[in-house]
Amino acid sequence: MSARELLGVDPLELKFPFELKKQISCSLQLFNKTDDYIAFKVKTTSPKKYCVRPNTGIILPRQTCDVIVTMQAQREAPPDMQCKDKFLVQSVVASPGATVKDITPEMFSKESGNMVEEVKLRVVYVSPPQPPSPVPEESEEGSSPRPSISDNANMTTREFVSAASREESELQEKSSEAMALISRLTEEKNAAVQQNNKLRQELELTRREVSKQHGGFSFMFVVIVALLSILLGYLVKT
Repeated sequence: MSARELLGVDPLELKFPFELKKQISCSLQLFNKTDDYIAFKVKTTSPKKYCVRPNTGIILPRQTCDVIVTMQAQREAPPDMQCKDKFLVQSVVASPGATVKDITPEMFSKESGNMVEEVKLRVVYVSPPQPPSPVPEESEEGSSPRPSISDNANMTTREFVSAASREESELQEKSSEAMALISRLTEEKNAAVQQNNKLRQELELTRREVSKQHGGFSFMFVVIVALLSILLGYLVKT
């Protein structure tokens, strides 16, 4: 390790709120503590399990770089939620004005005589944050507990069925009353028609009798016809 510290790494533990079958990410911040250009590289013991962006780069003097580490969705949890995965952040002094294109694997090789600084990071699984549980409303003193949503649904269904049954019964009752009324009116109409025909026949007979006796219409006959006409008109309206 070099005599001076090149990069500040925060945090030193990568904490993932572990959830099955869900991709999870956490951030890592690198801070250049020198006045030099610093090249860095992030390695992991499980490269197929994690995605690091960026995994290499150049940090300008006194500047920071944010790194996002993403764990792929896992189908099963490790025993006791313990993770043995490790990360390694390597840093080395680069040439002034260097860019990402200037980074080579040899820059991080200690065998080449380079002064490579290394910071090891461990992975920790934590439980995901739980949503706050709803606080039940306190019922007023002396009042009965409020029914649950399912109870309300059942009550609504029962009330609906009951209302439908009552409505059907009322419709049947009204239909029976309407049929009875129609039947009664029909009978009264038929009776009125028969009475009307009977009165017409009697009127015709009376007219003939009067005509035979007096040879014409008398005043009394006119009065009788007028009364019969009024009576017939009343019966027809009824």
